[in-house]
Amino acid sequence: MTPILELRNVTKLFGGGMFNRNHTVAVEDVSFSIPSDTPTMTAVAGESGSGKTTLSRLLLGVTRPSSGQVLYNGAELAKIGRQGRKQFLQDVQPIYQDPFGVYNPFYKADHLLFAAVSRFKLARSEREGRHLVEEALETVGLRPDEIIGRFPHQLSGGQRQRVMVARALLLKPRVILADEPVSMVDASLRATILESLRSLNRDFGISILYVTHDLTTAYQICENIMIMYRGVVVEAGAVDEVILKPKHPYTQLLIESIPHLRAVRDWEREEEEGAVATIDEARQSGGCKFAARCPAVMEKCWTNPPELYSPDANRVARCFLYEDQPAFGQADVADSFVLPANEPQTTIGGQ
Repeated sequence: MTPILELRNVTKLFGGGMFNRNHTVAVEDVSFSIPSDTPTMTAVAGESGSGKTTLSRLLLGVTRPSSGQVLYNGAELAKIGRQGRKQFLQDVQPIYQDPFGVYNPFYKADHLLFAAVSRFKLARSEREGRHLVEEALETVGLRPDEIIGRFPHQLSGGQRQRVMVARALLLKPRVILADEPVSMVDASLRATILESLRSLNRDFGISILYVTHDLTTAYQICENIMIMYRGVVVEAGAVDEVILKPKHPYTQLLIESIPHLRAVRDWEREEEEGAVATIDEARQSGGCKFAARCPAVMEKCWTNPPELYSPDANRVARCFLYEDQPAFGQADVADSFVLPANEPQTTIGGQ
């Protein structure tokens, strides 16, 4: 069956053309799809600068690829026309990292909800529209009388974020792309918002793409995970397999960093300070992007980019350590995400 959303060999460059060396490769030759017949909950994880947010923006059509295709129901997203675009905006809903940045401070917070009802003609009367809005707010754990009529600055960060979840639910989308949805709310509210996402997937049959740097929450709520490093997919598969028994050296280092309270800060500092450039860039430009940081690096890693290999049934890994296993074609990456749902029995990092 045709996926509802698909990336086919997509590359996105910033700051120059394809043949200009002064550019940044945000996403490189990524193929990925979200099935239309099976509601999935998939995490896209990696450190700052790994390309995960660019990936979600490509799927939303906010960013256009430098090469490759972004497809919606089998049609190229950039060519679906006005009516197709309207249907796409109803089928695919975003939840952004900064809940305050989405709101117009001159409008009341509920304007986003009532505007969606009006634009997509979700109700036949004003009374019915208000009922839909109240129902959506209650579904995400909010009391309508505490939200309707208030301005964004009068709501907490958690309330603003849950209003965005309610707006997404209001449109009955088929896919929600949630980009770091809990990174700017208090820890006490994260569980509530994450449970709301799980409920949308479990009770309403909505596929969730959860973009995060937090492997703990990814493990707790998702069925599948895709690990990115400097724009490429380095490991993907069932979340139990990838998190509990990581194969790629990069994934292993991420898992090892979880108990340390300064892990996320270290990731960001390494990215900013260019820690990956400790070896001559020219030497590693044609090989594995993780070679300069990899504890298992081999000579071939500096000159040849590894393929995706399948070390076991529920996972792929881009590493020469598994070159004796079957190569996993880019076009087949989506298959690794259509897996039986496994409810995690344990947690990681002492959470």
